[in-house]
Formats: sequence, structure tokens, C-alpha cells
Amino acid sequence: MRFKKVFLCTILSSVVGCSFAAHNDVRTMPESYYLNATDVADSFYLLPPPPAFDSVTFLNDQAQYNIGLLKRKTARGQQAAADCEIDAKGVANALASAFGMEISKKNTPEIYKLISRMIEDAGDLATRAAKEYYMRVRPFAFYGTNTCNTKDQKFLSTNGSYPSGHTTIGWAVSLILAELNPSRQNEILKRGFEMGQSRVICGYHWQSDVDAARIVASAVVARLHADEAFSEQLVRAKAEFKQKSGQR
Repeated sequence: MRFKKVFLCTILSSVVGCSFAAHNDVRTMPESYYLNATDVADSFYLLPPPPAFDSVTFLNDQAQYNIGLLKRKTARGQQAAADCEIDAKGVANALASAFGMEISKKNTPEIYKLISRMIEDAGDLATRAAKEYYMRVRPFAFYGTNTCNTKDQKFLSTNGSYPSGHTTIGWAVSLILAELNPSRQNEILKRGFEMGQSRVICGYHWQSDVDAARIVASAVVARLHADEAFSEQLVRAKAEFKQKSGQR
């Protein structure tokens, strides 16, 4: 069954197209991203299928969900709810403390542009193929409960759970920020890791969704480094960080 969609796409693409091929044409705001659909590693090919309901891995998914429930009324639960804000401003705010510097349009325009433009690449574009193929049910829908931040709950109830787009964005951006400021790589990567775990605590994703997303994020970052526009912006961001931090 895993390769049935690929086979059908091969047969039908020349006649009516299919969802894989259609992804090539959906990018209409080039100032908002670096990569095209065909540039990014295909999450459907890259990842194994999500765990079956009768697997040991799914037992762990359920255990991690229950552990997350216990954290929701704690300070960690409040952080998890805040981590649901995954636009450029939300990601910048989440990682600024670990980065050791305010990240904003005003304070660090080149760094802000670097990460804000890659969010679409790391999120929907990188995860879409696997999400649409597997359409894995999310924990809150599986259990019929609320998440820790219900703002996006209705919309995401119809969106596949595997892999986690929020996690992919958080981990990809943290990898880039760690490259900009390697002296704080431990703090940055720890915070980026926490952003993924926040999705488990909130009940938006299973642990295996989050684990898979970090693989996708690493693939996206590798591909971004081969993109000319990204590489040029990365140079500008590195120069800005050195100037702001007083480095020579």
C-alpha cells in the first residue's frame, strides 16, 4: 500500500496530474520562501509509515501523551501553549532568550528575514506529502479531548498529524540560529527541541510525529544550504550577528 500512490501518480500524471505533481505549482509568493516544491526532500519517501495502533511505538506515543497531560497546568504547560505560535514573530520570541539576543524586524532585520522566509519551507512544504498521504489522526481527535491551546484546534482536526509541521519549523530554525551563534548552540538546540515536545504536551501530536519531524527539518536545512538566495541571506545574517554581538 505504501507505494500505491506513487504508482498511480506515475500512470496519471501525464493525463490529469496528481497531488505530488500539483505541489509544484502552489508557490505564489516567492518573497515568503526560498525553495520550490521539487527542491525539498519528499517526506513521504523519506519517512517510514507512522506506527500502527498495535505497535510498541504507539504504546509509547500514548504514554507520552499521558505524561504531557500531567504537565499542562505547570509552567512547562504554559510554555507549550505559547509555543503554538509558529509564525515568524512567535518563533523568534521562542528562541530569542536561548539565542542571547532579541530577534525582530527592528533589532535584527537580516536574521529575522532569514528565519521568517524559511518557515514556509520547513513547515507545510516539507511535511505536506506524508501528512496528506497518511492523514494520521491527532491525539486530541483520537481521544476526543481539547489541546492546551485551542486556537488552531478546529482547523488542525482535518490536517494530518504525521510528521509535525510545528516541530519541523522549530528544529530547522534552531539549527540555523545555532550556526549563527555557536557559542550558545546548547541553549538554542535545547529550546528548539522543547518546541517539538510542546506539541506532545499540547496534544496536537504524537511523540513519533515529533521524532519524524526532526528528520525532515534536518533535510530541509541541508537543502537550504544549497540554495543561492538562502546562502546570501545567511551571510548577511552572520555579519549582522557579529556586529550586534560586538564580535570582530
